[in-house]
Amino acid sequence: GIARKVKWNAEEIKRDSLSDATRNTLGSTLTVFQVPDFAVNELVQGKKPVSDVVPEVPVSDGEDEVVSNPLRDMEMIAFEGIKDRINRLDWDEMQNLVAGVLRSMGYKTQVSPAGADRGKDIIASPDGFGFENPRIIVEVKHRREQMNSQQIRSFIGGRHKDDRGLYVSTGGFSKDARYEADRSTIPLTLWTLDDLVRALVENYEQVDIETKLLVPLKKTYLPA
Repeated sequence: GIARKVKWNAEEIKRDSLSDATRNTLGSTLTVFQVPDFAVNELVQGKKPVSDVVPEVPVSDGEDEVVSNPLRDMEMIAFEGIKDRINRLDWDEMQNLVAGVLRSMGYKTQVSPAGADRGKDIIASPDGFGFENPRIIVEVKHRREQMNSQQIRSFIGGRHKDDRGLYVSTGGFSKDARYEADRSTIPLTLWTLDDLVRALVENYEQVDIETKLLVPLKKTYLPA
């Protein structure tokens, strides 16, 4: 293999502050990918994107050459595009999207009116009333900031012993928040924006029309 020195930048860069072109080149954090020079400049120098047109990237010769997988690239770009579409939803739409995904998974949902949730935006259960188990209490946070441990503790503190918890945060979770969830007194699942997109895509054929209107998708067949 090839070993290279890397320099880690401790400063966190918000994904929403990047241009579409740069976001589409960054790929998944679980894969090895090459970042073009124009994207490196935007990340390192903090340049304000002036265009979403992707410049032509020269392919290097020799062992440094990165072999591109067009099908993988298409999948990654589509995934990032769905995330961008969801990020543009307002809070009410985001809450309805999460409820719609849960319904596609076989649950019936109660959605709280704005401002009156008291720590529970959605209740999902087999019967729709919360009488039958599992009774899943869902909190939805649609903001750029990560959720911290105090917010997780506050959510857990209002739950009954037989409740199940689902905390959805499009801004993600801090390390301490995940630790707090792991030691929760009730079963608690954390969903990031990536988790929400995966759940939506996996269950899209079962999603009702109201939810599909929030995030319209179409099926494309590719070689396996």
